[in-house]
Amino acid sequence: MNQRAPERARRTVTVLGALGLAGGLVAACGSPSSSTTATTSPGTSSHVLLVGTYQGKKGSYTTIQTAVDAAKPGDWILVAPGDYHEQADHLSPPTATELADGGVAGVLITTPDIHLRGMDRGSVIVDGDKPGAPTACDPSATWQDFGITAPSTGSGAAAAKPYGRNGIVVFKADGVSIENLTVCNFLSGSGNAGNGVWWNGGDGTGQIGLHGYTGDYLTATSTYYGGESTAAAYGIFSSNSAGPGSWDQLYADNFNDSGMYVGACQQACDVTIDNAWMEYNALGYSGTNSGGAIVIENSQFDNNEDGADTNTQIGGDPPAPQNGACPGNGISPITHTHSCWVFIDNYVHDNNNPNSPAAGSAAAGPYGTGMTVSGARNVTVMDNRFVDNGAWGTLFVPYPDSSKPVLGQTCAGTGGVENAVFGCVYDPEGDALLDNTYVNDGYFHNPSDADFGQITLDGGQPANCFRDNVAPDGSAPAGLESSQPVCGVTTKAGNTGGNLLGEVLCDTRIAGCPPGSHYPTPSRIVLKSLPSSLPTMPNPCAGVPANPWCPAGGAASSLRAGTGPADALGVPAGAGLVSPSDRRSEPAKLS
Repeated sequence: MNQRAPERARRTVTVLGALGLAGGLVAACGSPSSSTTATTSPGTSSHVLLVGTYQGKKGSYTTIQTAVDAAKPGDWILVAPGDYHEQADHLSPPTATELADGGVAGVLITTPDIHLRGMDRGSVIVDGDKPGAPTACDPSATWQDFGITAPSTGSGAAAAKPYGRNGIVVFKADGVSIENLTVCNFLSGSGNAGNGVWWNGGDGTGQIGLHGYTGDYLTATSTYYGGESTAAAYGIFSSNSAGPGSWDQLYADNFNDSGMYVGACQQACDVTIDNAWMEYNALGYSGTNSGGAIVIENSQFDNNEDGADTNTQIGGDPPAPQNGACPGNGISPITHTHSCWVFIDNYVHDNNNPNSPAAGSAAAGPYGTGMTVSGARNVTVMDNRFVDNGAWGTLFVPYPDSSKPVLGQTCAGTGGVENAVFGCVYDPEGDALLDNTYVNDGYFHNPSDADFGQITLDGGQPANCFRDNVAPDGSAPAGLESSQPVCGVTTKAGNTGGNLLGEVLCDTRIAGCPPGSHYPTPSRIVLKSLPSSLPTMPNPCAGVPANPWCPAGGAASSLRAGTGPADALGVPAGAGLVSPSDRRSEPAKLS
């Protein structure tokens, strides 16, 4: 969920957990030299710029940013293992546009069609700490860098505040790939900051400023927590960007909004997310006003406050609403319907964590929920396993937005309904829950805790549909599969699910709790250390022209090779994930 609005609420708590990455990495700094020119075929050449020293062979660059500045469209930048304290935001004053739209980062990429790749995912570290920190991703307050001093609308001491920092920002540049590295400790502040890796087409502009992007084998984390106002916000992030986009083998933890985010894409996101692992965040996945073709598959969401959340919002990341309808009234090859927003073949479990960082609207994510579809339209959730989520496995609820609309939007004009209590309300509409398996969800045993639930406040809208789910703990309200088996039928009235509305308001901390209800209570922020099993790219030379580190170059076909979700993501054997090739010939039969 978008939580960058100035009025966002914040909670202050104490951090009692921290982590450290493997030490022994040498800080890299310096100035640029020449690049390597690799001949790929007669009459053509491609530049490969080498950063750091790899297997005893020294590259021409000692910082990533100097190589980025020297790169031309089509060039490759390879980065050797090292702890890189990149300082572009400090060394080159951002323009007014960059400050306003989030183009401020340790590494700022404004050149299209370049390829940035680390030679090892775990030991190529883009580190937000101050240069000279004794360890990579040092957790101590002494070494945290809160960014440049940014102007404010206040006066006196309030006139200038730390902007915060972003790790790697691709700013309004098409076709950039970032692969096989780790980012850590890029913290929030007064500006659009706190993001690990960000494809940013112009945050808040309401326009698409970037087309095409790739992210593979990326890790984002934070080892420091000093309160929500400076906590790391988003791990892997795309906004105001249209596809084709591809994310594969992602991991993120310890973010106070979401581990990964896709939003503000004019309902034309066109991105596939595969083999992601999101844990110990407020939200594992978040997307505001995202839509068109989005596929999230073969991924794991665990130990978040709320595993995944897609929502409509009128106060940020315009335009509303979130709409997963296929562009041009097309038909999805996966669902065989007009729904192209698909959550499929994922393992969503144990999302009951009250002690992750959490701020703004993300802090209202319902504890104990595997996935929340909040005011979103035309979303298909199919063939997933939801396990041990204490409140609900899957929840379809309205999104109530009382914030000020941005960029001239109106509630009615974006499909919302004004409500005297909740503000502008967006009901979930035309969504489908099909062929999912639920195991031990709803075990908090509050009234209405169930495998899946639905709340709608208004009638006259396309109905959601529920069918063929293995749901031993049922639905709230009861009998959703028998009463709503077909999507799109115009509803006659809203349905608050009986006591479900009160329980959801309780769990999201929007209102008080009914007597006897109990949900997890935050006690202390606990940061998660990185797993040791995250796979690195099997062949970092794949697809790269010949150069001193890759003398023979590499075959592009090996780029996607690697550990599948059953191994890399810790999914237990027999978890029930279905290969897309095994099931996509079968229509979803929504009507």
